[in-house]
Amino acid sequence: MKLCRIRRVALLSLLALAALLQAGCHREDAIPWLLTDVTGHMPDLDFRLVDDHGKAVTGQDYRGKVVLLYFGYTHCPDVCPLTLAQLHVVMQRLGPLADGARILFVSVDPARDTPEVMHAYVNAFDPRAVGLSGAPRDIEELSKRYRSAFTREPDQGNGQYEVSHSSAIYIFDRDGKARLLSTPDRSQDDLVHDLHLLLSLGASA
Repeated sequence: MKLCRIRRVALLSLLALAALLQAGCHREDAIPWLLTDVTGHMPDLDFRLVDDHGKAVTGQDYRGKVVLLYFGYTHCPDVCPLTLAQLHVVMQRLGPLADGARILFVSVDPARDTPEVMHAYVNAFDPRAVGLSGAPRDIEELSKRYRSAFTREPDQGNGQYEVSHSSAIYIFDRDGKARLLSTPDRSQDDLVHDLHLLLSLGASA
């Protein structure tokens, strides 16, 4: 997939979030977040999908963990592997605190991303990553819930196709509340800084 195509989809998604992001940027909270603060502006973590072990899971199953939600797919040639590799380094930099976090990689290509495929893929990057898939309708509803976007490109004639998708990372606290949004322009240091703060907070912080 051409990187510019992904950027176009990401731009459309970010434009849809413009008002929300502006509100988050001007919040006057005591916590010195570096990422975009979306507290109170996005819905709680809620879904019904299947994890990479074939088990039905919901957002409730990840209560008690800080969650990093990312939409992508295993055939993605560039942005997804780069993002997951970056998140692995972030987890390493967090040290023991990282055990309190989970990376939820939601497939926007459920036709090809079976639990077995997802399991092999996410575990190649980080043991705290979980692959999630499900019915196309459920994936679409979850994407819309967080104002994400994805589009399947035309089949190339051999059963191969690409999926353009947004590349934001949605971060939820231990209570499943949406707290932060990280976009591709944010640095790894920003992620480490804010996750360290969020992981250091207790539930209901």
